[in-house]
Amino acid sequence: MFDKKTTSERLATFSDGVFAVIITIMVLDLKPPEEPTLRALAPLWPLLLSYAVSYLFIAIIWINHHHLFRFARIATPELIWWNFAHLFMISLVPVTTRWMAGSRLAAAPVFVYALVFVLVEIAYISFERTAFSQATEGDIPPRMRRAAKIRSYVALCIFTTAAAVSFSSPAWGLSLVCCVLLIYLSPRMPELFHRIVRR
Repeated sequence: MFDKKTTSERLATFSDGVFAVIITIMVLDLKPPEEPTLRALAPLWPLLLSYAVSYLFIAIIWINHHHLFRFARIATPELIWWNFAHLFMISLVPVTTRWMAGSRLAAAPVFVYALVFVLVEIAYISFERTAFSQATEGDIPPRMRRAAKIRSYVALCIFTTAAAVSFSSPAWGLSLVCCVLLIYLSPRMPELFHRIVRR
């Protein structure tokens, strides 16, 4: 018998496994220095910085992704395909992270890194819209939906701006990408915004 609830949970479980694999791939890129001195760690700073930023992003994406599954009662074909699209875009993060770190934050790799997050955000917006379509007004009020939508489009604009400025200033481009960490730090930010407005 087809169990809709179980199907939705299976999709979430599968997604958790993909996130774990992506993080594992990034960890495997971290190689210890050959010399047993603290000075030998200095040349690794671009890799460590890139890894830290990407790890935080993937952790925050997972938290928000997991939060959206609260509203997805049924694993519809649309939800499944947007989930796969979102996971595919996230799977590009390790290779762009390694390229950016190996180039010591050169313009082209930072541009591609920011561009990947543009694609991640586009897929997330579609996944979010599909998940919210299954929620009732009791689950998520209209004003809170608008707050979540605004947050997503603000993040998309910042990622796009980061990609645009990366060629002239890679450091600024990466800094703008990092700014989005604050926007998505908590999946309940739209809820908090909704409560503040109601007061």
